[in-house]
Amino acid sequence: MSRKAVEITLNDSERQKLERWSRGPQTPRCLTERAQIVLLAARGLRNDAIGEQLGCRRARVGKWRRRFAERRCAGLSDAPRPGQPIKYGAELEKRLLAQLDNPPPHGYGAWNGRLLAQALGVSADWVWATLRQHDISLQRRRSWCISTDPEFTRKAADIVGLYLHPPENAVVLSVDEKPHIQALERAQGWLRLPDGKALTGFSHEYKRHGTSTLFAALEVASGQVKAGHFQRRRRRDFLAFMNEVVAAYPQRELHVIVDNLNTHKPKQDRWLRQHPQVHLHFTPTHASWLNQVEVWFSLLARQALRGASFSSVRQLREAIDAFIAVYNPQAVPFEWTKRRVRPVGPKDKYAYLHN
Repeated sequence: MSRKAVEITLNDSERQKLERWSRGPQTPRCLTERAQIVLLAARGLRNDAIGEQLGCRRARVGKWRRRFAERRCAGLSDAPRPGQPIKYGAELEKRLLAQLDNPPPHGYGAWNGRLLAQALGVSADWVWATLRQHDISLQRRRSWCISTDPEFTRKAADIVGLYLHPPENAVVLSVDEKPHIQALERAQGWLRLPDGKALTGFSHEYKRHGTSTLFAALEVASGQVKAGHFQRRRRRDFLAFMNEVVAAYPQRELHVIVDNLNTHKPKQDRWLRQHPQVHLHFTPTHASWLNQVEVWFSLLARQALRGASFSSVRQLREAIDAFIAVYNPQAVPFEWTKRRVRPVGPKDKYAYLHN
């Protein structure tokens, strides 16, 4: 004679939870089945009827029916399992992390998973898994350029002050050069794939047609740009460009932000004496990001130069002039919001670092 099945009575909270488990798309399939077993049992169905309806064995229905009666909803979860015994302990993990601070084997420039596994006598899979747990990437590279200028605070405050509170009746200009822009000629067009799709791109092969140096002055208040093309970036070229800039702002006081390149700094006293309305403000060393014209150079590279084809330096310069002609009528100033700046250091994340 078969034993009588355990009677199941549900309260409102248990019924809601079981119904949610039985219908939830993210609920594991095994838990969905167990919730359905208990719900059908609460309706008074026998184990064989439940098994026939759900397509499972009668013994399986009885097991989860009893588990729920004993421990309620918690009884429907799997019991903890011991799993595979730990092969490598915390001590070996510390040795792995310490090994990264040691130089790699002779003949290698950096550690990799295979070399670490050989050095520690463990499997490479465990090495990679442990490194992932600590968010360590052996391929990631970080670089840094920290300003060591002892006058960083004074120079940076001077430039930020020009951005946030420019002098009255004066023009603030960010000036710099983009040297050695290459005039590369490369085939461009559409590539038809076997599946019928078409991709646009350019050939990897190219032909060099020389280089050009671009001097640019960004008016901070309006965002408009004045540029000049030169073959090189000598001191005489910089002063020639500055003469053009001064001529574009007659009878105006000019505050010019430049970096510490030698073409900007030495032997300019005579030129500055001839132009007393011009005041040069130098960024701290290794802090060109304080010069807003660098942002515009990035726009020029992405929107007019990257992937383009030029058959001559003249064509390259015409393309730059065309971009400036389109850019200036719709130019807006870059919004500077930082009142305090500091030298930028490397991020606090493990990686190989290099200057």
